[in-house]
Amino acid sequence: MSDAIRGGDIDRRNLDWYIDRAIQALVFVCGISAIIFIIGIFIFITKEGYGFVAGMDWGEFFLTPYWFPSDEDAPEFGILALMAGTASVTGLAMVVAIPFSLGGAIFIAEFASGKVREFLKVLVELLAAIPSVVWGFIGLTIMNPLIIEWFDVPVGLTVLNAGVILGLMAAPIMTSIAEDALKAVPDRYREAAEAMGATRWQVVVRVVLPAAKNGLLGAVLLGVGRGFGETMAVLMATGHSVNIPEGLFDSVRALTATIAAELGETAVGSEHYQALFAIGIFLFIITFIINLCADLIVRGIRES
Repeated sequence: MSDAIRGGDIDRRNLDWYIDRAIQALVFVCGISAIIFIIGIFIFITKEGYGFVAGMDWGEFFLTPYWFPSDEDAPEFGILALMAGTASVTGLAMVVAIPFSLGGAIFIAEFASGKVREFLKVLVELLAAIPSVVWGFIGLTIMNPLIIEWFDVPVGLTVLNAGVILGLMAAPIMTSIAEDALKAVPDRYREAAEAMGATRWQVVVRVVLPAAKNGLLGAVLLGVGRGFGETMAVLMATGHSVNIPEGLFDSVRALTATIAAELGETAVGSEHYQALFAIGIFLFIITFIINLCADLIVRGIRES
């Protein structure tokens, strides 16, 4: 009987060992899957756009504002206006998002308590989950007539419209990351400042914010990456006009919106098709750099 029991224990330990190894292998595969997918995406877009990139005029591509890829006689592939449109919308979005996101993060992390804090955190997560097409409809059906009425302009699908919508889209994720950065500041910092007679607001401004500055900068950079890569809402709210903006009430076209609007109408393998993938390569590199910088900054604050 004892031999049978010992044999059962050995079999059970062997089974547990195999299960443990299987779970480790599964976790490893899941962990590297994101890296594999990113590499696969980069290889795909590079393969599709390599023919254009290898023979393109770099000066014309980046320094001219003329985007007429469907011209049969003399197609032009200048993305300067598209870059200007993307930068103007993203810049205005950050002007809108940073005060809201940092203010919300400070209130949630430092002033709210109990059920209020939990409710606000859930609300922020719900706002982050709203699909971009819904935000685009808001810009198209609500913001558009409001801008026309309030500012007496002929068209409301402008930099202002897209910047406000994109800022509201980026604010929730920036708020969540900024709140984590503020909560990561050790409580002893707050306690030491309060022991010296600092008020609650002085503690936040002079102690917590400086201590969390790297994490807050990382949140801002992730918001920039979110805005730079947005497609549907920008497509619906900007007016989709190839134009270098001179003010908030100009219609523009973004890089991402150009790909979304034109890729389905181009012949596979054509010069236009490859040019759109070249834009995709450029976007991939820019967003990768932005997110890498944000990750390095956040890692730096965690290790310090």
